[in-house]
Parts: sequence; structure tokens; C-alpha cells
Amino acid sequence: MTFPHEAPPPSLRIGAVSYLNTVPLVRGLLELLPGAELSFDHPSRLADRLAAGELDVALAPSIEIARHPEWSIVSTACIGCRGPVLSVKVLFRKPPSSVRTLALDEGSRTSAALAQVLLADRFGVRPRIEPLPIDCTPDKTAADAVLVIGDRAIRSEYAGFYGAWDLGEEWVRATRLPFVFAVWAARPGVDAAEIEAALDAARDRGRSEIEQIALEQSARTGIPFDLVLRYLRDSLNFQLDERERLGLDRFFRRAAQLALIPPAFQLRFHDCNVKPEQPIG
Repeated sequence: MTFPHEAPPPSLRIGAVSYLNTVPLVRGLLELLPGAELSFDHPSRLADRLAAGELDVALAPSIEIARHPEWSIVSTACIGCRGPVLSVKVLFRKPPSSVRTLALDEGSRTSAALAQVLLADRFGVRPRIEPLPIDCTPDKTAADAVLVIGDRAIRSEYAGFYGAWDLGEEWVRATRLPFVFAVWAARPGVDAAEIEAALDAARDRGRSEIEQIALEQSARTGIPFDLVLRYLRDSLNFQLDERERLGLDRFFRRAAQLALIPPAFQLRFHDCNVKPEQPIG
């Protein structure tokens, strides 16, 4: 029963990432989906909330699609890159080939797996994993390498480290394929056709207003306008096309080989299902 003073429940509960990279994807989204509720959180928490049924649709870490075969990808909008991404870095205290411990930002799921894939592929390194709490800075851990993501990875150079990897750059260099960090995922029972057009349209509006968004977000974050604009316009890719799907498939295969995800994964799009080209061995 709904009492007169109570607001009706939202028609759709949407969760988006609370980082700068998401702003173009939700530009005007609530105008396109009247009655929907939009909340923001860290990527890992969005995945947990979608799994718990607290959200209907979320901008979820792409790796979680392999862990939740019941979810569907419901938009061609994504957070990805086709080169250096700027906001996903591993900071090294020693040469990568000598890394024995890796601290992973607890806000991340996809980048956490990507860091392990790249270290294994480049150097055969399988470090012991340590958590880096979301609110902790890299200097709070003594790990040989530290994964940092989001706005804090953009704004700081982190003096005192041996070196750093931009994980987008490292992936593209190794595979010649783009990388996808997050996708719009829906739980079972959500009408994908109803929301796909709105999610795609919000992305398109965001891209068309990218300079205005950069101006607004520079004022909000304190990051220089030129850097925000370069990040949003040049470093990020918001379009999930065929090569992005191939990149996801390649990433999932390698993650499965390293037992980071179940071996029998499947990319499930609401328009079609994309299976691995061959069994994981």
C-alpha cells in the first residue's frame, strides 16, 4: 500500500560509477528515463549491488559479466580505451619482473584481473595479492606493486616509485585490441529494449557535449581542464563495437586460464550471445 506522503518506488534502479569517466555516459539519462533512480558507487560495489538485486542495471566491471552468466550487456555504451587510459595504473617499487606482492584497489574488479594477466603474460609473475582499501593511498602499503584506478590515478604522478604501467596502453600494445573496463549490465527480467535506447542516447549526448563536461568536471575535481578534456575526449572510448567484443573475449580467455574467472564463460548481449572461439584449455 502506498500512502499519499510516500514517493512511488523508482521504475528502474540504475547504478553508475562514481568517477569522472562515467559523466559522459549519464548525460541527461534521467530525462530519457523518467521515474528511474540513478545512484553512484565504486565499480566493485556496483557489481555487488546488482548481484544482490539492489539495482536493476549497473555500469558493472566487465570481468563480472563472466562471473554472472545471468547478466546481459544492454547497451553499446561502455568505458574502454584503445590506447593509454590515464586512470588505471600499476605503480612499481621494483622492476615488474621482480614483483612478489601486488596491492589491488578494492574499488576495482576488472583492472585487478587485468594487472594480474599482464604481469603473468609479460614476466610469468603471479604475485601474492593484498587489498588496498578504497580510501587508502598507495603509500599506505609496502607491496612491490600497487594498482590505482579512477580520478586519483589521473591527478597524481606518485613520486618515489620505480615506474608505472598504464594498463590500457600495456593491453593494447600486447594484443592490438581495445580494452573494455565497464559495461551496462542488467539483471534477469529487466526489459533491455526499453533501456538500451536511453543508455545509448545519453552516451551520444555526453560525447557531443564533451568540452562542456570537461569544463564542469575540472571545476568540480580541481584537475586542469586540458587534462580532463584529453582524458574524456582522447583517452576513453565509449563505444562497444565488434573489436571491443573481441577484446573482451581475449581478456576473458586469459583470465580463465589464470583461474580468475570460471572457465565456461559466455559474453551475453541482449541482441546475441558471443561464445569463445574455442574451449579454454
